[in-house]
Amino acid sequence: MHDHLGRTEIARRAHLTPQAVANIVYELLEEGLLIELGRLRSGRGQPPIQFAVNPDGPLTAGVEIAADHMVTALVDLSGGVRAQSIISLSEAGPDTVPGQVAQEVERLQTSLRADQNKLLGIGVVMPGPFEVEGMSSVGPATLPGWTGVDPAALFSRATGQHVVVENDATAAVVAERLYGAGRQLGSFCFLYFGVGLGLGVIQDGRPLRGAFGNAGEIGHLSLVPRKGTARYGPAGALERFVSVFALRERLAMAGIYVATVQDIQKLHDDQNQTLVEWIDMAADYLAPTVAMLENIFDPETVIFGGGLPDSVLEAVIAALDPLPVSVATRHQRPLPRVMRGQTGQLTAALGAAALPLLDTVSPHLSIADPTG
Repeated sequence: MHDHLGRTEIARRAHLTPQAVANIVYELLEEGLLIELGRLRSGRGQPPIQFAVNPDGPLTAGVEIAADHMVTALVDLSGGVRAQSIISLSEAGPDTVPGQVAQEVERLQTSLRADQNKLLGIGVVMPGPFEVEGMSSVGPATLPGWTGVDPAALFSRATGQHVVVENDATAAVVAERLYGAGRQLGSFCFLYFGVGLGLGVIQDGRPLRGAFGNAGEIGHLSLVPRKGTARYGPAGALERFVSVFALRERLAMAGIYVATVQDIQKLHDDQNQTLVEWIDMAADYLAPTVAMLENIFDPETVIFGGGLPDSVLEAVIAALDPLPVSVATRHQRPLPRVMRGQTGQLTAALGAAALPLLDTVSPHLSIADPTG
């Protein structure tokens, strides 16, 4: 992001009139979202007054709810993480989770100075599909008990805050667009390794949500790996083989139980044979998946990220070679066909934290120019 901009430059980038920008800037200054930095000394004439995002202004909270854990982050308007936590969940239904969210957000707020913990809102992300139960072939990839429940209203009552609810993979791709490998990209796909496997898509700077917020449920597709199903047993949904849950299940069958990303990292450091074999299998399923996404969306690149260690993601990406031919098979490419994300385990929570701000300043979640 740029450190500072004048009104004229903001108007040019936002495609708004100078008067509209002046009104918006005034309101944002009043609300503490922007700060005035003075005049930029350059060239002739009256130098323009510069404005910047206020890093000490209101915070937003981002909460990722998975079947077995919850990630919470308090983020300032410049994208800096002021507080964070990861806690285990024994139950992830609507009777208990809203209260746990309220408790954890309040706990993190109290860890900060009283003048630096005002919240603009809370973003909550959950695994999809929304309003569909029993669809996952993985097991606890979706959250049971939420059908017919208005989660935004439930979380808002529990926290007393404005709450925006989103699919976890969509929030993850927003985070990667704002803070990660997608900052300079207008169109890319993001494969999110959560408990299941989700897909986030940025097309022309905007996240693709679908009519009911369920776009990107790629983990429920049944795809044939490049080496055939005979090697891995009967065909099934993609996330049955390629997901954090699938990896944990495979390790458990070998008598190895992992609870954290650090546990998986240690296995990779030790070159654990079960993990090595899973990486090879994951790549066999993901190689045709990448080609399919390229043929459908024509992205600048496909990014892998989420709940796996960076080194494991890099190993999976390396094992993709050779990728099948697709529309992305061009001799001159500015980017590789597949890249590792840069937002790590906080990916979905960071995207969640961005949602209240985007909802306030851009109701359609347009992030077409994050560098502005």
